[in-house]
Amino acid sequence: FGMHAFLVVAVALTAAAQSENDVTGEDIYPPLWDLALENPLDFPVKENKIVINAWNYQDRLGVYKSLLNASAKYFGAFGPQNSGNILWGLPLQHGWQFRTGRLADPSGVTSCGYENGELLCQSVRSWWSSMNYYLAIIPFLGAVEAGLFGQLPYEIEILPPEEQKEDFCYSVKDCWSHMPKLMDDWKAFFEYLLSTEHKAVSSARFSSFKLDDALGLMWKAHTTSIAYALPKFQDRLKYVSNPEVDFGEDWANGVDFIAATHFITDLLTTNHFQAFLPQRILVEGDVPPSISDFSPQQNKVLVSLRALHKANKLTGGLLLKLWRKAMSTEAGRKLGRKLIESLTLS
Repeated sequence: FGMHAFLVVAVALTAAAQSENDVTGEDIYPPLWDLALENPLDFPVKENKIVINAWNYQDRLGVYKSLLNASAKYFGAFGPQNSGNILWGLPLQHGWQFRTGRLADPSGVTSCGYENGELLCQSVRSWWSSMNYYLAIIPFLGAVEAGLFGQLPYEIEILPPEEQKEDFCYSVKDCWSHMPKLMDDWKAFFEYLLSTEHKAVSSARFSSFKLDDALGLMWKAHTTSIAYALPKFQDRLKYVSNPEVDFGEDWANGVDFIAATHFITDLLTTNHFQAFLPQRILVEGDVPPSISDFSPQQNKVLVSLRALHKANKLTGGLLLKLWRKAMSTEAGRKLGRKLIESLTLS
């Protein structure tokens, strides 16, 4: 049942996305992508420190754009105009969170994140915004430490939120002391990219680059970040409806299964994958598969993610262990992806 549930999730997501017209033009990028800063030195410098406001959507987007730009040369062989860069999954997910209102203050106490207030504000009370910190700032600081941006002339300082400051870290040194495993995993991913540069025969093509290895390191860091952040931000879920709580937890569980396949998170694939995620926050009374303003495919994805999470819990996590074992070789992962593709096509 559990394995069937996973395949249903994968098929529902990919088939639903492919049943729509291809996304073209600016729609494939996160909201306000064109306005985001492009490298660390574009951010303001105060007292010899590059200052980044991680609680502003545009600043966090600038962190992602810096990562995409600095790593572009390593992914030139995988698609034109950096479209093959596997880091696209991070800003695209964040863009979806922003577009669907999931970064706004869910308690309603402040106007943070709302159109009639501070639209670009990201609330520290938002579960999605807090979770995403560990998939934005930590990868960025890991990249800084690895040397992805070269030798920066200033230290990086991340501004703290107005409350619950103890849940985050704010500089390379601070993050290393509080969460060394996370920093180490993200640094390892970027060091792998950098190592291919030194081995490359020509600067135009990084011949030693192996996509599966890079995906493995990236997904390892990604899932480590989520596992670390999940228990930390349980209290944020009190502000949202039970259906939204279920969806958030189902999403986090689903990522573990997707990660095991070394899912390719490039620009086009990620856009296809998240095309049928919920386009708004779930509220009380939303019961998939009967949410009237969601498409049948969106309803199906919610049902499937719930089934997968329940099956994994019922087996005490054994389902995920078995799936990871099946995906533990490159051949296994390739087979897993092919199986999903063939089911989608049928």
